[in-house]
Amino acid sequence: MNVVGISACPAGLAHTPMAAKAIEKAGKELGWNVKMEQQGMMGPVNAITQEEADAAEFVLIASDQKITSMERFEGKPVIRVDINTCIKAPKAVLEKCHAAVLKKEGK
Repeated sequence: MNVVGISACPAGLAHTPMAAKAIEKAGKELGWNVKMEQQGMMGPVNAITQEEADAAEFVLIASDQKITSMERFEGKPVIRVDINTCIKAPKAVLEKCHAAVLKKEGK
């Protein structure tokens, strides 16, 4: 399972990296390939390439902020989740997002 995502909070200094690390760690525990980009006042960190975006099954947005460069994910299922939920229950977030994508695809 390949998943990409973006975490972002107003400053991008605390919740942004916390959510990214939590989601990536949960992905490893599930045996998934998960890459999280961080967006904040300091610019993007761990930027997702077009190749990585194309290979992803879905895109997880851990934020209620405006996300830049969303055109990379055109045609991919995009799921927005509250950043705090991603920090508190990252494995459940990934599993529920995956289930939602499968349901939407009729699988």
